[in-house]
Amino acid sequence: MNEAFLRACHGEAVRPVPVWLMRQAGRYLPAYQEVRKKIDFLTLCKTPELAAEVSIQPVDILGVDAAILFSDILIPLECMGIGLDFHEGKGPVLNPPVRTEQDIERLHPIDPDADVSFVLETIRILRKELSHKVPLIGFSGAPFTLATYMIEGGTSKSFVNTKRMLFEAPHLFSRLMDLLTEVVHSYIEAQIRAGAQAIQVFDTWAGVLTREDYARYALPYVTRIFKRIKGSGVPFIYFVFNGGHVLEIISDSGAGVIGLDWRTDIKTAISRLGSDTVVQGNLDPCALFLPEHELKTRVDSVLKQGLEAKAHIFNLGHGILPEIPNEKVRLLVELVHGLSS
Repeated sequence: MNEAFLRACHGEAVRPVPVWLMRQAGRYLPAYQEVRKKIDFLTLCKTPELAAEVSIQPVDILGVDAAILFSDILIPLECMGIGLDFHEGKGPVLNPPVRTEQDIERLHPIDPDADVSFVLETIRILRKELSHKVPLIGFSGAPFTLATYMIEGGTSKSFVNTKRMLFEAPHLFSRLMDLLTEVVHSYIEAQIRAGAQAIQVFDTWAGVLTREDYARYALPYVTRIFKRIKGSGVPFIYFVFNGGHVLEIISDSGAGVIGLDWRTDIKTAISRLGSDTVVQGNLDPCALFLPEHELKTRVDSVLKQGLEAKAHIFNLGHGILPEIPNEKVRLLVELVHGLSS
């Protein structure tokens, strides 16, 4: 098996630099589009054989150094007692939103083995299929990010309902976060038992918080989770989208690998995180629209900055956009491996 990704997670400066990409299984791949013609997104997530198939596609097509479980961060929320649906062009809808004490009271913890058995079965299938290829990454949303979806009822630009609860009813927000922390912890532990070899925790919306509010309302909950799973020996990656302003605080989370978006270059991030940090990132996804020679220059710059870190895993600063030609993504992987050899 190619273990470059896992070795880098544990702090080894691997050459060539390992690369995987957020949303590497997705709409930019014709093979994925063929599967989606036959099935809706939520059903695909809940059908282990097909979810495993699309998880493996980028490994075979692109030559990435790790596979990531095909699923969605919102999957465990449905099991807590909230309606979940995905609408093309609109994104996820959670109904009814969670905004009152009564709304929180109707929620409950999950039993991963019963409630998300399809996710665990997908992981077991993938471990067999990938046994001689690459490691498998499991994942979860972080408590704060999951809370925003529940409170807003979907995505948001202002997060006004989330911040209103946070400031007007902090006791309710804390109660919801405590419950979500238990859910995320049990969900991650179940993925590890099923065979996930690394875990990424996505805090997609924590970047909307000030430094003070992030330290108070988001960080303590992920820190609690990381402390609990540390004994598993499985590396965990923490990715805060748009989180450059809280980097020093993120370093206190206990995460083994810090994911970076493209807004803060790696050299600057390392100056704030310390040279003993393992980082993941961080090419702007839109850079894949560049002509080959300019893309090569951008990739080379990211790789050279990655030398400042204890170890570096190449990734985009967010997920692959559906509009990106799959040939460009394959070129990106080739450039990363070739330039860092």
